[in-house]
Amino acid sequence: MTLAAQTATPNNAMVSLVPRISIGIFCDNPQSAAVMQAAANDRRMAKAHVNVETSGIVGATAAYAQEATPNVVIVESHGDCAQVMAELGRFAEVCQPNTKVIVIGHVNDIVLYRELMKNHVSDYIVAPFSTLQIIDSIAGIYSDPKAAPLGRIIAFVGTKGGVGSSTIAHNIAYAFSNNLDTETILTDLDLSFGTSALNFNHDGGGTFYEALSAPERVDSTLLDRLMSKLGNKLSLLNGPGTIERDMTFDSQAVDTVLEVVRKAAPLIVVDIPNAWAPWVRHTLLNADEVIITASPELPSLRNAKNLMDMLKAGRPNDSVPKLILNNVGVPKRPEIPAADFSKALGIEASAIIPHDPQSFGQAQGNGQMIFEVAPKSKSAEILEQLSYELAGIAKPSAKSGKFDLSGFMQKLPLLKSKREK
Repeated sequence: MTLAAQTATPNNAMVSLVPRISIGIFCDNPQSAAVMQAAANDRRMAKAHVNVETSGIVGATAAYAQEATPNVVIVESHGDCAQVMAELGRFAEVCQPNTKVIVIGHVNDIVLYRELMKNHVSDYIVAPFSTLQIIDSIAGIYSDPKAAPLGRIIAFVGTKGGVGSSTIAHNIAYAFSNNLDTETILTDLDLSFGTSALNFNHDGGGTFYEALSAPERVDSTLLDRLMSKLGNKLSLLNGPGTIERDMTFDSQAVDTVLEVVRKAAPLIVVDIPNAWAPWVRHTLLNADEVIITASPELPSLRNAKNLMDMLKAGRPNDSVPKLILNNVGVPKRPEIPAADFSKALGIEASAIIPHDPQSFGQAQGNGQMIFEVAPKSKSAEILEQLSYELAGIAKPSAKSGKFDLSGFMQKLPLLKSKREK
């Protein structure tokens, strides 16, 4: 028996955030140190204080002979079972009882694994390893096995005003809840000019601004009071839609509120305003999935390129943002062909939505979604397919009328547990 499964890279959407802890990492070669440093720079480790050294277990033993060990220590060794256990024995003499230890080894040996577990080592990872594997191991130490898994945050942002990012976000949230029968929360972060309540013909209720006013007080009870029900499985955390207040706030406040929202549903659709501020950048960088909506015009292409470059650089261990080309084929309007637009960004568009002013205009005027006013339209078909892809579900075939939940269950264990109950 081997530990091959230990080297599998976890799905990036399912790797949890690492809490505010201190971590000491002691590799025994520059290659491992480079991977560890990449992990330390990942968005999921933003709260942790990490120190990376290249002196192995011996270096860790020497370093902590004169100072207290941090919350987590990761040590690497190229030795065999006997050597690793001997080195750890010496390290144990300087390691405090409440410190968690993760061992990186180069021996795929179940006997060594069992010995390490018997000696209360938190995890044993066989090299080669990935950045996400390290983050997942650290986060797993602090995860409550009885707690419900966190929901996925899917952020929608437009390249400029009027490209339809909000409309698409609202329709996708509706599709998640109605077509996919999944608990979904739509969060409107356009606090001054948001249209979520209008597009759903809803009065509003509590707002995201109220939560931001005192983020430290936000819990599940307050969240339930602030959210409005838009359907059996769709809730709205609305923007106040007013210009009477100064909507300046910091990134940490948004982070704090969204962390509570993540615990309330498997899918959270976040409607990001067409504005640029530190909190906007922070929210996009820390979302599980980012959807960029653009129109086939030069200003939109320039802005899409800037967004894409920023997100790729800031999220090196995440999937590339998805691109939606919206309102394509406006009569007499010069447009950049979809193929050229995609080529300039280096990615294929996940969806190309045609110019359909009648369907979208009627939906907006009625306070409905396009699935309600034009369910057989090309736009509705494209958006439905996109909703399945974002949720990780295979769309049901016309013959069977059934869909494959396997991928979705892997990504959303919260839904799985509910179904199994």
